[in-house]
Amino acid sequence: MGMTVVERIPELALDTATEAEIGALLDLCFEGTFGGRSFFLQRHHLRLVTRQAGRIAGHLALGLRSIRQGARLIDVVTVAEVAVAPDRRGEGIASGLLSAAIAEARTTPGRFMLLYGEKSLYAGAGFRPAANVQRRLDLEGRRSRAVGEGPADHRMVLPLGDEPWDEATPIDLLGAVF
Repeated sequence: MGMTVVERIPELALDTATEAEIGALLDLCFEGTFGGRSFFLQRHHLRLVTRQAGRIAGHLALGLRSIRQGARLIDVVTVAEVAVAPDRRGEGIASGLLSAAIAEARTTPGRFMLLYGEKSLYAGAGFRPAANVQRRLDLEGRRSRAVGEGPADHRMVLPLGDEPWDEATPIDLLGAVF
């Protein structure tokens, strides 16, 4: 297992061929639910990819957004669409992408990283479950539907500094789940 080289691609620099390749990888890893797109609900700010033999073998998307935690407005870095080609799993690609993502997040105004996932990969990197009730914009068929409120399944959080995450205070994503 060699070192994973991670390439940074800002969303505005995402070319058509790379976007199509990311979309194909996401459809492969998430059973066609992306419809060929390189994102599920919303575009992101930064893509981290790793290539093997010239092809994208792994992908992770990052976003920067403000959310409300009670009366406080806080900046968070979001993690989404973590995917590794099935024939490349077990090579440390996802771990390398996640390490690069955490390093990237520490250079931003974000105070926490948020993601929705069940994998032990995230707990191993320091992410912990966050059971806050959340408010969000529900999307159906990629159309705004309604405001939803309730507990969130599989949300995990990683503080980017010394400030602890407040699990008791409801959060408002000020938009859709990423």
